[in-house]
Amino acid sequence: MSLISVSFRSPGNLTVLLENGVVVAFLALGQTFVLLTGGIDLSVGSNIALTGMLAALTMAAGLPWWVAAIVAILAGIAVGLFNGVVVHYVGLPPFIVTFATFGITASIPKILTNAQSVNVADPMFAVIGRGSLAGIPTPVILLVIALLIFMFILHRTPYGVHLYAVGGNKETSRLAGINIARVTISAYVVSGVCAAFGGLITMSRLMVGYPSAGSGNEQFYSIASAVVGGVSLFGGTGTILGAFIGAILIATVSNGMNVLGVPSFWQPLVIGVIILLGVVLDGYRRSASARAGGLRRIRRGTDGGPPAPAAATASPPSSESTR
Repeated sequence: MSLISVSFRSPGNLTVLLENGVVVAFLALGQTFVLLTGGIDLSVGSNIALTGMLAALTMAAGLPWWVAAIVAILAGIAVGLFNGVVVHYVGLPPFIVTFATFGITASIPKILTNAQSVNVADPMFAVIGRGSLAGIPTPVILLVIALLIFMFILHRTPYGVHLYAVGGNKETSRLAGINIARVTISAYVVSGVCAAFGGLITMSRLMVGYPSAGSGNEQFYSIASAVVGGVSLFGGTGTILGAFIGAILIATVSNGMNVLGVPSFWQPLVIGVIILLGVVLDGYRRSASARAGGLRRIRRGTDGGPPAPAAATASPPSSESTR
């Protein structure tokens, strides 16, 4: 119905949809890296507030906008590094670690500013969120660049292969010599950097740093976007392009509900249902795949007949491949 609505198809609303979708898409891209390892990052929403406020405070101290942007990105890296190190080396569940980080990073901006907003006076900073090049909004350009880089990393580099392998089976990956610590920690760092870009874009659009920015449903939107795009919550399956498309779809659903006058308190319910359906469908797909694989193995064993003992001699090649 929202697609039929005249107000939904208006140029002004499409611009809002595109702008809102950019932030969600950035979060979804970073979330995809974490989900592919079998983890989850619930701190991305509050990371928007932390990185945005640190950038605003940096400019309030008289430093140029580009220094503020670097500070925000470094803060995002620090948050991701903390999450990854604790998840891997301490061995705590990613849900618990990132939920705790969510609380920490949500409080720091309020502590630093006494829960007050900080105005941004540098007009150059507005280019990040409001600028355009050849009619294309700067945030969209940044998003497309990030998408292309991540697609190359995941599908054209050994690191991408390792990321999928770790999410598929950590023990097998370890036996294959993959550095699980590096893969896991770097995935959370990527998520932190993407959240930092989300914080910079959000603050640049408003030219005000809000300590409560990103405290809504951003983390759930990022998860839902990835799930809708085919990324498995169990790890090892999905594509970055799918997550990007999922983010656009989620932004469309959210914006369409606003245009149709659906109360905002219904939106978390819809997103929750989307995540639940995604998990159920993914679980069904994995079960079906496992059953199909089992049937293929049974058929191969049945077709082999008498030469079955020769199967035992197949173990040396298997061990060699493990090495």
